[in-house]
Amino acid sequence: MTNDGTISLEDELAHWPTDETEALAVQDRLRAHVRREQSGPEPGFAGTVVGVDVAYDDEHDLVAAAAVALDAVSLAVVEEATAVGRVSFPYVPGLLAFREIPTVVDALGRLGRTPDLVVCDGYGLAHPRRFGLASHLGVLTGLPTIGVAKNPFTSRYELPGVERGESSPLVDGSGDEGDEVVGRALRTQKGVKPVFVSVGHRIDLDRACAHTLHLTPKYRIPETTRAADALCRRALSEARTG
Repeated sequence: MTNDGTISLEDELAHWPTDETEALAVQDRLRAHVRREQSGPEPGFAGTVVGVDVAYDDEHDLVAAAAVALDAVSLAVVEEATAVGRVSFPYVPGLLAFREIPTVVDALGRLGRTPDLVVCDGYGLAHPRRFGLASHLGVLTGLPTIGVAKNPFTSRYELPGVERGESSPLVDGSGDEGDEVVGRALRTQKGVKPVFVSVGHRIDLDRACAHTLHLTPKYRIPETTRAADALCRRALSEARTG
């Protein structure tokens, strides 16, 4: 952290935790920097929305990250970048961001543009310590971020209605405040299992859900995540053979 209290990405990466105790202390320290009061960009804004995802090969100590930029209106892919690194942290539920962020930041840095919004395949506030990957990445980079996950992790919910766009609160009682609404279960396609949306940083939950619906015109999972997932898997395969 710099002298004025802001976050220095370079300093944080230079002092990256290597064990669970250090990682928990980092989450506790950085969580206060999450900004929930900003509404974030409107869905379909004139800019780029970037999806990030990672793939692992623990046997070979490899992690591949992808960052794919889509035009926020048409959802056409306009740029993509990958990075491959070593797994920098052991597998601990709730601390997966410490395995992923260094390589994700590397991939984001290889894009020729600054994202207007980043969509993570994971959690933001819908996390036992209210500081999942989307929040962690947002605080470190200063970018608006949302988390769109395939399962609710430790949270609970009631099934939303079957129609696209229907939602229900995602509730977690594992924090210090007891039961808390930490996101929404959102139906992105009629009759299909919902996804689980939470605020990451510099965006509110209504906008996060609206963006998720805009990014899912045909499938359950956002186009950003679909593109990044495919790309990071290819990058990992090439790293193995290389």
